[in-house]
Amino acid sequence: MEAKRLLCFTMAALMAVANGQESVKPLVKIVKGKKLCDKGWECKGWSQFCCNQTISDYFQTYQFENLFAKRNTPVAHAVGFWDYHSFITAAAQYQPHGFGTTGGKLQSMKELAAFLGHVGSKTSCGYGVATGGPLAWGLCYNKEMSPSKLYCDDYYKYTYPCTPGVSYHGRGALPIYWNYNYGETGDALKVDLLNHPEYIEDNATLAFQAAIWRWMTPVKKHQPSAHDVFVGNWKPTKNDTLAKRVPGFGATMNVLYGDQVCGQGDVDAMNNIISHYLYYLDLMGVGREEAGPHEVLTCEEQKPFTVPPPSASSSSS
Repeated sequence: MEAKRLLCFTMAALMAVANGQESVKPLVKIVKGKKLCDKGWECKGWSQFCCNQTISDYFQTYQFENLFAKRNTPVAHAVGFWDYHSFITAAAQYQPHGFGTTGGKLQSMKELAAFLGHVGSKTSCGYGVATGGPLAWGLCYNKEMSPSKLYCDDYYKYTYPCTPGVSYHGRGALPIYWNYNYGETGDALKVDLLNHPEYIEDNATLAFQAAIWRWMTPVKKHQPSAHDVFVGNWKPTKNDTLAKRVPGFGATMNVLYGDQVCGQGDVDAMNNIISHYLYYLDLMGVGREEAGPHEVLTCEEQKPFTVPPPSASSSSS
């Protein structure tokens, strides 16, 4: 049933994009003095965020192609999988909640570049002398190619028990690892990923949807989401300030990866993600000068929000 619903939603979105209906005049109503809008398939559900420009207003197919220019070359590992329609269809479910629709056009474009910067860095097969440069190879993968283990953590056997013979290796746009992460993501998306993690590598819309959900959702209670720390919804506490955690792109890495990337100084793992973000800002016409000062852009001195469990040390959450 879920697959059928997703297919219907996808087809409606594809028809809208194909027919040039990206820019839709929103329906507007005032509720308790607050302006709310509904913008059809891309931003549906009476939200203040739907009154702003939506993603297809400022980010179109040719820009997606520019950012991920090498993803369909013969040597890429997920040829024909990732496309703009899948992304925009997945994003439509989160735009009413502020994904890519928070603030003005500049802020929205920066958030999109930030999110896709993470995606590009985590799915890249680029290297130093790769054709087009190492940053042109985002979305080369949709899964871990040679997993060394099943990523089954028995600690979660009562909440997210591993399905016998199933591997929970990395899959997706922000790769999911471990049974507990597949279980939690599946619960949120109402898809049985615990028994069928392969759904993520079979459906690009679902893969993007899982990644956007992770971006929009705190990893733990009483913590901000990557979206919150980027768009300014999060106000640091005194403890955050002492830990040198400040709003901005650096904090998105802290939320998503913790001490795998942050608080380690000037390391390659961090710099690779930052490089993709800056590259995408340039390609989208925003310019890397809008990324902000060094302490906002990096997390090299930030203490992690949390230290992930030992089993997650080789994965993305």
